[in-house]
Amino acid sequence: MNLELVDYLGVAVFAASGALAAARKNLDVLGLVVIGTVTAIGGGTLRDVLLDRVVFWIAHPSHLYVILFAALATVVWTRRFDPPQRALAVLDAFGLAFFSISGAQIAEGLEHKGVVVVVMGTLTGVAGGVMRDVLTGEIPLIFRKGQIYATAAIVGAVVYLLLQGPIARDIAAFVSMFVVAAIRLAAIAWNWTLPVFTLPERK
Repeated sequence: MNLELVDYLGVAVFAASGALAAARKNLDVLGLVVIGTVTAIGGGTLRDVLLDRVVFWIAHPSHLYVILFAALATVVWTRRFDPPQRALAVLDAFGLAFFSISGAQIAEGLEHKGVVVVVMGTLTGVAGGVMRDVLTGEIPLIFRKGQIYATAAIVGAVVYLLLQGPIARDIAAFVSMFVVAAIRLAAIAWNWTLPVFTLPERK
């Protein structure tokens, strides 16, 4: 699977999710574009800074045009149609799948250890959504009690590493993206959560 194509898909989906989140907060068009942009580039920017790479959207500014188009298209769509209640969560699931595995591929391509590959994949997938939620005044998904969110990215990155030997790298990436999206969408549909542990009250 072409890594650049995955990046374009990821920024488009995350830009749409950011714009939709901003629309639900009744922000103006500029606000929608800003939130969409931050959501789309946040995780990849943090990844590239930590890996000492040229930031992906600076190296390829065409990403910004894709983000702008996706955000404005979302504005038009929300003006004409009432988005389904779970539209934001579904868009976010696909963005998580695209970016978590593309981030893992980049770290792997730089020959980092497996644990670093998993961390960078997870960071790439979740950081943009965290920034979006903070800027729109929401508790970030990864901090919501029991939510299966970052867990899906972690599992997907681990699956990607485990599939490196048996099958081709591109197929491993595709399968791993499917795993991330499937886990997150299933969690949304059936309200899957992680166990929550609390300290017993002392008398």
